[in-house]
Amino acid sequence: MNKELIINSTSSEVEIALLEDKLLVELNKEKSNNEYSVGDIYLGRIKKIMPGLNAAFVDVGYEKDAFLHYLDLGPQVQSLLKYIRQAQGGTASNLNIGDFTFEPEIVKTGRINHVLKSGSNILIQIAKEPISTKGPRVSSELAFAGRYLVLIPFSDKISVSQKIKSADERNRLKRLITSIKPKNCGVIIRTVAENKLVADLDADLRALYKRWESITLKLAAAKPPMKIIGEIDRTSAILRDALNETFHNIVVNDSTLYEEIRTYIGKIFPDKIGIVKLHTGKTPIFEQYGVDKQIKGTFGKTVTIKSGTYLVIEHTEALHVIDINSGHRVNQDQNQEMNALETNLEAAAEVARQLRLRDMGGIIVIDFIDMTLGQNRRKLYDKLRDEMKRDRAKHSILPPSKFGLVQITRQRVRPEMSVQILERCPTCDGSGEIRPSILLTDEIENNLSYLVREQNEKTLTLIVHPYIHAYLTKGLFSCELSKWKSKYKVKLKLEPQNSYHFLEYHFYNKNGDEIKM
Repeated sequence: MNKELIINSTSSEVEIALLEDKLLVELNKEKSNNEYSVGDIYLGRIKKIMPGLNAAFVDVGYEKDAFLHYLDLGPQVQSLLKYIRQAQGGTASNLNIGDFTFEPEIVKTGRINHVLKSGSNILIQIAKEPISTKGPRVSSELAFAGRYLVLIPFSDKISVSQKIKSADERNRLKRLITSIKPKNCGVIIRTVAENKLVADLDADLRALYKRWESITLKLAAAKPPMKIIGEIDRTSAILRDALNETFHNIVVNDSTLYEEIRTYIGKIFPDKIGIVKLHTGKTPIFEQYGVDKQIKGTFGKTVTIKSGTYLVIEHTEALHVIDINSGHRVNQDQNQEMNALETNLEAAAEVARQLRLRDMGGIIVIDFIDMTLGQNRRKLYDKLRDEMKRDRAKHSILPPSKFGLVQITRQRVRPEMSVQILERCPTCDGSGEIRPSILLTDEIENNLSYLVREQNEKTLTLIVHPYIHAYLTKGLFSCELSKWKSKYKVKLKLEPQNSYHFLEYHFYNKNGDEIKM
């Protein structure tokens, strides 16, 4: 599979499009001043203890307090609280987690009011970004994700990704990490660590441990609420988690970001540095690579597949409903059951793509076309599971019910990606009414007169719709264009533009800059 990453950087945000075989499957937007991102670590203050919910609300500086449940405290939260007290008590420079004495672990069935007190400080990590009217959800079990490993302070456990199947490789990795890991720190070995050298794993682990040490140093002077350390930006996170041998292209339109990405890839994948390219053409990068067109055709309430099958997608706060319709797709040589199966299998692939693309989370209910045979329902279930394997978000799929409904739960840590694809009519500006077309030429001439006589413009280019262009150039010497040139003594060039609406026109000066009217 050919994967491409197209990155559009603007002054306010970075848009990241992931293409698989030229098909858009993921779209991420990262604001330049993005706060409360998943992975960010804050020093917060316990605002309220809610024994009924067995949870606490933590002030992290957001308009809504963050939600911290007892089960998200982590077994070593007492050790973390003690570490914070010592760091803020003036001993941060001598504090070393390797020499730290752990407190007893808390029990899973405990109560939060026995562990936390209102007004006390706590280090927390954003587990779920603010969504709708809810504040962020946080955890005090800190984790630092790297390319190959995840470092977990106040733990001694070593875990290996279940996707690494070889028992020999799992044992090799465990032995390696046991020999190099810092004391009092746990490690999760990621899937991409399979068959990697100890030097690669050691470098990754050292970088993660430095991030933890930087927190210790910042804690001494920190006052809650305060962001202590941020997760790496979304671009680097996607490269860290998704980059592999199937990537063929990473194209970016910003020279600074281009150098940053080259440097980053040079560290984690030196032999892939050549796939990073800088887009310098005049055509916008998303337009050049067909991303804009796919966005317009993929987002919205109705999504149509080439065969004629279409999906209708509806949303509520925590539930998404997708209805599958066969449209005009009917094979006369097959019975209704086979037509339904083919339609459902094709729709299953598009559903999996839509979940990734829109980053839909919570509960998703899909109403497939009814099928009577159990073996066909099984084929649909297997197809959906295969398509969802490429989804990095945690998810669970239930087999189709007898009504043809499939239920999916998918991890939601960020707000759903929503792109407004309906555009305001440029002719009527949303009013439903347009100015009289018979007066268009008079309006153009009035503006031309103003530019020549008042603004002293002597060379102009007028770009109009092709129909208007044909009208203004009708007749060799008696056309409107010739009359204007003669009357205003101006060098006037007329050009057609297919993308303009019927009454749209623009003037450009001799330097090619548009003149705003």
